[in-house]
Amino acid sequence: MSIINATTDARISPRQRSRGLLLILALGLALGCWQLGATGLVDETPPLFAAAGRAMARTGDWLTPRVNGLPRFDKPPLVYWLMGLGYSLPANELWDPLGTWAGRLPSALASVATMLMLGDTLMVHPSAEDSHPRRTAVAAALAFALSPLVQLWSRTAVSDALLSGTLALSLLCQWRCYASGHSRRWWIAWVLLATAVLTKGPVAVVLSGMTLALFALMRRDLKGLWRCIKPIRGLAITALISLPWYVAELLVEGQPFWDSFFGYHNLQRFTSVVNSHLQPWWFFGVILVVASLPFTPLLLLGLAQTLHPSNLKRAFSSSQPTATLSLQSFASCWLLSILLLFTTAATKLPSYWLPATPAAAILIALAARSSGQQIRRPLDWAWGATILLTFVLAVGFWSSSIWVPLIDDPEMPTLPAELLASRLVLRTAVCFSVAFVLGLWMIRRKASGRLLAVQGPLVVFQLIALIPMIGLGDRVRQLPIRDVAATVLHHQRPDEPIAMVGVMKPSLHFYTDQVVVYEGTSTNAFINLADRFSKEKRQGWQGVPISKKGSSPSALIVIDSQTMKKKHWRGLNPEPLGQFGIYQVLRFDRRTLDKRALKLHAKGTHPTWEQPRPERY
Repeated sequence: MSIINATTDARISPRQRSRGLLLILALGLALGCWQLGATGLVDETPPLFAAAGRAMARTGDWLTPRVNGLPRFDKPPLVYWLMGLGYSLPANELWDPLGTWAGRLPSALASVATMLMLGDTLMVHPSAEDSHPRRTAVAAALAFALSPLVQLWSRTAVSDALLSGTLALSLLCQWRCYASGHSRRWWIAWVLLATAVLTKGPVAVVLSGMTLALFALMRRDLKGLWRCIKPIRGLAITALISLPWYVAELLVEGQPFWDSFFGYHNLQRFTSVVNSHLQPWWFFGVILVVASLPFTPLLLLGLAQTLHPSNLKRAFSSSQPTATLSLQSFASCWLLSILLLFTTAATKLPSYWLPATPAAAILIALAARSSGQQIRRPLDWAWGATILLTFVLAVGFWSSSIWVPLIDDPEMPTLPAELLASRLVLRTAVCFSVAFVLGLWMIRRKASGRLLAVQGPLVVFQLIALIPMIGLGDRVRQLPIRDVAATVLHHQRPDEPIAMVGVMKPSLHFYTDQVVVYEGTSTNAFINLADRFSKEKRQGWQGVPISKKGSSPSALIVIDSQTMKKKHWRGLNPEPLGQFGIYQVLRFDRRTLDKRALKLHAKGTHPTWEQPRPERY
């Protein structure tokens, strides 16, 4: 039997449940949505996502994502559709002038929905020993929201947070069907899984299948799980919803879509290293630790409790386990599935761990409220280690005057001085110090809400320190690009092409809303640039040879200071139009560029821009 019942004493009333969800919603909106559109998009990847979503809204082509006049096949369309809906709202340019609210909203709302689902699951299925299930529910939601990875990607215009949210909702719906022992709403989980497939591709089905397989193995109840979640019919629903876009895109775009999406962005990323993202096999062990700071000891305790021989024996037995043990086991299988899959992948990125953060939050919250004589000492050790980590972080932030000046980023040369002058790191230090004091005060108390006592100051930290830090970083790193874009639009002549050379920022395309030719620093890149101005064709733009009627005699080029010092860029006598940070806006005579390109070609350098390049934009 798969029915998991909590005792009547542990249940909460519908009114208490509603109040708990309202509190979680308020916290989620504050942490995820406040000041969401106040800063610009951060290069490199977010402007590509946002530009594709905006292009759908502008052109009415909701089938193929396009960026800078080229198809973008790296991700399925759901995140672009959602962004496009935001850009389609009336007067979007007036109330979202930076274009970031519409781009980031899908990520933020996905994380808020995950918080609500985590909290609701722990309130609907509380442990029999939990006298305050609402506190546990709120603590789990905050354990997720306070993860450093979630803090970062919930405010980033990419698809990772949306995948994490849709997959988490699907998996929790599946567990709830199993835990309740009936399958009246079994189909919801598979609809949600279809949205995950439309967010990131077949990896969502793989992760869901691995989690369910491990859980069935741990419970030795494949028959009961199968009966409750109906996987054959469920996969049919998932396929019915998600496959039509893939089929339509394949019919319209053909082999390029197959080679790019399935060949490069799925198979090749798993079997070989792309974009130099080579990491050691133990990489995600480190990410596991960092992603749950300062609550990592509680996460490790939760995993240890699940994998302890006595608990495994109870899970394997035919007797009914508690709801806590079942959910703990499910969260552990969920987390281990992600760890196993992405550890075996050749390409490793920190964002790949994001779908594991909801599972980690469950383990943290359940471990923090665990009771029983046999686990009291391990819990004391884990709680003490959590408080110690909070103290270490507080000391580190108090010592900011030592390590902040060591930050060396050529794109943000003034960041250390401005960060110290803002005193935002000191605000962070105060918040972590308060969390440490509260944790120390609660260390001998067995109150079920002691985890919330530490989380409270960290919520304040996000609101008064982290979000202002994001604004400061935007002003130092991204404002120069927006100033460059404004200068380019102000000085551009009819049919004058735009290029960016050296440090390539896709946000220039986003903010100018025009095709931008991007090239690197080499002599090949110089020849490519001159050649592309004459020959390249993209949707909405076409290069024209200087000898033909209608061509522009000049080109606007944005170039960074280091690239401008290279020999092949010297002596071209451009017209300076503005300088912003490390970037110069220059007008070059195209005949001068062509002459220099011919000289480089005579020395044996050839154009390479027509060669296939998967990450081209």
